[in-house]
Amino acid sequence: MKQLLLSLVLFFAAPAYAADMIIEMLNKDADGNRMIFSEEIVRVNVGDTVTWVPTDKGHNVEMVASPNNMTFKSKLGKEAALTFDTPGVYYYWCTPHKGMGMIGLVVVGDDTSNLDAVAKAKAYGRSKKKFKKLVAAL
Repeated sequence: MKQLLLSLVLFFAAPAYAADMIIEMLNKDADGNRMIFSEEIVRVNVGDTVTWVPTDKGHNVEMVASPNNMTFKSKLGKEAALTFDTPGVYYYWCTPHKGMGMIGLVVVGDDTSNLDAVAKAKAYGRSKKKFKKLVAAL
């Protein structure tokens, strides 16, 4: 009985492991869309990690708006990973291709309470229309 009780305590006391999400930075996807992230809206839990993987040189990830005013900009052509500890909506782009529509959103903990603030962030070129569409989808 003691072993069963101890096992249950250890099981429920064990830390929850965060999930990993991989987003590819693409010059072109299977549908012919150019300069795009493989996932434009992702939903993750608090503590989850998102990894952006460039499939070609010249891409990066730059955080534009977030619930905690995060400052993040990865190097061009390098893999980047972020663990999200604060719930809310995060808006990011590929710096060189932001005007071509290479943008995305991460929703952490199903919390969209900062969506109005994110919706006021800048978008350029083709990203303007896409950004409105992504925000509306939330």
